[in-house]
Amino acid sequence: MEMTKNAISWFEIPVADFERAKKFYQTIFDYEMPEMMMEGVRMGILLHDRDNGGIGGAICHGQGYKPAGENGPKVYLDGGEDLNTVLHRVNGAGGQVILPKTPIGGDMGQFAFFGDTEGNVVGLYSSK
Repeated sequence: MEMTKNAISWFEIPVADFERAKKFYQTIFDYEMPEMMMEGVRMGILLHDRDNGGIGGAICHGQGYKPAGENGPKVYLDGGEDLNTVLHRVNGAGGQVILPKTPIGGDMGQFAFFGDTEGNVVGLYSSK
């Protein structure tokens, strides 16, 4: 295979209760989540700059979408310049901070993990 610019082109986070999950992600990222339906799957689009080549993802509810819990694949969402901005909203939105902001060696940035309202464990990443 040829070298690709990105390892990921789109991602989906399965949710059991769409309204609850939408409220959670809107609260921790402080934005109004747009929705769409695609072939029977209700999708809430996560914040990203699509017009400038940003890679996006969605929370998804429908047949074939079941939260995997802590053993599922890990997705890292862009946490902005300071991960604590998002992390400080997690508990109040019904989630749980699992791993606080943690430096990655070699000046590669910082990461954290939180549990969402659906049982998923999601990562946050910042290059700062």
